[in-house]
Amino acid sequence: MNSVPSTPLAGASADATADNAAAAAPHGDCDVLVVGGGINGAGIARDLAGRGWKVVLAEASDFAAHTSSSSTKLIHGGLRYLEYYEFSLVRKALQEREVLLRSAPHIMWPLRFVMPHDAAMRPAWMIRIGLFLYDHLARREVLPGSEGVDLRRSPYGEPLKSDYTRGFVYSDGWVDDARLVVLNALDARDRGAALHTRTTVTGARRHADHWTATLRCADGERTLRARALVNAAGPWAEGFLREVASPARGEALATKSLRLVKGSHIIVRKRFQHDHAYIFQNPDKRIIFAIPYEDDFTLIGTTDVELPQESLAGFGKARIDEREIAYLCEQASRYFREPVRPEDVVWTYAGVRPLLDDASGDPSAVTRDYLLETHATDGAPLLSVWGGKITTFRKLAEDAADLVGTLLGDRRRAWTEHSHLPGGDLRDWIGAPQRPDTDFQRLLATIGQRHPWLPPSLARRMARAYGARIGRVLGGAERLEDLGPEIAPGLHQAELEYLVREEWARAADDVLWRRSKLGLHYTEVQRMAVVQWFAEREHLWSRPAAA
Repeated sequence: MNSVPSTPLAGASADATADNAAAAAPHGDCDVLVVGGGINGAGIARDLAGRGWKVVLAEASDFAAHTSSSSTKLIHGGLRYLEYYEFSLVRKALQEREVLLRSAPHIMWPLRFVMPHDAAMRPAWMIRIGLFLYDHLARREVLPGSEGVDLRRSPYGEPLKSDYTRGFVYSDGWVDDARLVVLNALDARDRGAALHTRTTVTGARRHADHWTATLRCADGERTLRARALVNAAGPWAEGFLREVASPARGEALATKSLRLVKGSHIIVRKRFQHDHAYIFQNPDKRIIFAIPYEDDFTLIGTTDVELPQESLAGFGKARIDEREIAYLCEQASRYFREPVRPEDVVWTYAGVRPLLDDASGDPSAVTRDYLLETHATDGAPLLSVWGGKITTFRKLAEDAADLVGTLLGDRRRAWTEHSHLPGGDLRDWIGAPQRPDTDFQRLLATIGQRHPWLPPSLARRMARAYGARIGRVLGGAERLEDLGPEIAPGLHQAELEYLVREEWARAADDVLWRRSKLGLHYTEVQRMAVVQWFAEREHLWSRPAAA
């Protein structure tokens, strides 16, 4: 939950705070208060702002600080959900894949997956039927269809044990999940929303025609009036309704229950040289992925571990445990020639999925679809987001904005399906778009021509992070020295200042693990250099605002 004051941060201009306070209505009022700055909250704020509503978003931590930066980072239909007859969810997700790929080709791109066939898991005919459905449940223009592969004669078989002689290859997509959230927040701000991180909604009182919310941030508490409230607090959505939101006439606001399922991942040094990912079937009927990650690594995940509600006290990060590490190593080692051992793990991360409780006994079988629940009688409108997955965030946000408009008596036109996220419209760099994957390569070539002084590795990283907005980071630089001191390898002061000014970065972790994954490449000493840079400037955004 979250929100910030409408007063600019002391010691910085309004532009430097990246908080568009002017979007709020007079006296702090707004049309919609969105609670939560994960992918669903940011997506809903963006969609609503684009329809002309006055929106305030409040996030208690940083954007994507929890679940939305801890996914397997896939834009996918969910092949395994077909076994649970989740055809509607799979079709909806498949329809969204290419919509998303076109909207931000710098942070999303096609990815091919290799499934080694293990006859003890599922028969080949079943896999062929599943892949046929996967290929045809939704229209494809960019992603190629599935095919069989002889692993004995393919480079995709080289990292695998010789037992695996045949397999299947199919298409899905990859996404930088944390940057996806930030891009939605940027677009929401550019369209007039006021977005506030590190601000907690400590109370929300429902009245007949509005909500009164209390927002706590570094400079104290503020009160805000909103015509409607959207509860997009993710794993905290149920707790928000039970413990923070107060009904107008004593009615219960929380009518659904969440199942909290922890998904953990391990990162090891690169296990194969090609650019395809693997999907491995496990004896427990689950699957794990092994995915090329950050050039030098392989990402392996995920687990499904059910958590009690009390594990979410505060806003702490979920953590992997030794049993999960052992499980992921064991399952990956069933396939790879070179075993994956716990001592090979160089980094881990975990997130908590807020899944709608559908009474499934197996956490892996709990639906990944979403439900939007509205409360419109006996008080101001309330919409709660239950469940969801990153691939369907745009459609979820569109449905949510439709519902909010209906509740406010003014349903406005949807607009996001054919729009770009910030940095995703490459026309000023490459001319007419062709295909998302090749468009990015054209962008990279143009950046090299316009800024030949940029080292190729730095140009590629910045192009991936910022796309067409790279010029905002580089400013008027004409040589590498113009970017200021190199705080850590490949990370200059100009980029850090941009991330503070434009992207709400307030601490080293915001940059090292969310706005980028540079922390994975740095030593502890290099990471501490970024920590020190932020520590020396903390007074710019933590000083209480002037009266």
